[in-house]
Amino acid sequence: MATIFEKFSLKGKTAIVTGGPGLLGAEFCRTLAEGGASVVVADINEAAAEGVAGGLREHGYQAISVAVDITQPEQVKLLVSRSLREFGSVDVLVNSAAIDPKFDPTHAGADNGAFENYPLVLWQQAINVNLTGAFLCIQAVVEPMLKQSSGSIINLSSMYGLVGPDQRIYEKPGSPARFKPVYYPVTKAGILGLTRYVATYYASKGIRANALTPGGIFNDNDEDFLQNYSVRAVMGRMARKDEMNGALLFLASDASSYMTGANLVVDGGWTAW
Repeated sequence: MATIFEKFSLKGKTAIVTGGPGLLGAEFCRTLAEGGASVVVADINEAAAEGVAGGLREHGYQAISVAVDITQPEQVKLLVSRSLREFGSVDVLVNSAAIDPKFDPTHAGADNGAFENYPLVLWQQAINVNLTGAFLCIQAVVEPMLKQSSGSIINLSSMYGLVGPDQRIYEKPGSPARFKPVYYPVTKAGILGLTRYVATYYASKGIRANALTPGGIFNDNDEDFLQNYSVRAVMGRMARKDEMNGALLFLASDASSYMTGANLVVDGGWTAW
């Protein structure tokens, strides 16, 4: 019987991470590499993806970058075929790519997200990336996973896939109203349904599908937002970007071999109130 440390090992496995250069995506790529996996850093931004992959290679890890628009089926298929050609298998898929409304200083001038006049084109764009993109990536990876009778699919949801956004935390004295846009909780709730569907559909095929649901991750947020968020969170703070890594490695590895169709919530207690 394998030791607990051996169960967490990803040695000899290949992991694809969409949205690999993102705030959490880059953390996930590093974690999977440290766990022993060969990592495919996938993103629509080719230079950003190569920046993460190159950094991993500099530290002695196996990694490549692939430019991909996950809303385009042929590009997603090429992503998987390139991964197979380079590393011989696809064992883990992390669906981390998503359009995510930001409330850090860089995005201070973005649309305020009000529901009553939210643009249809932005709604459709988010559905295409956040839901259809995950659907297409799963479709593409299950073919090699079925041949090898194994695979772990990890879909990134959000605490707002479980509960409605508390719009009060986005208020800032003296500033126009801002709102978490409707597409975000809707698509993140959809991710949970997609996860359960895939898990039960491939129940006897050795393919597991689980969701990872983070709470808010600190990303240079201003003091007003930080205080508003922290008061609402049970643990009294936002998450550090590295605090999802343990959960991610658990879901990717054989340490979670009896887990499928589940949602692992790491939200600092936000949904416990």
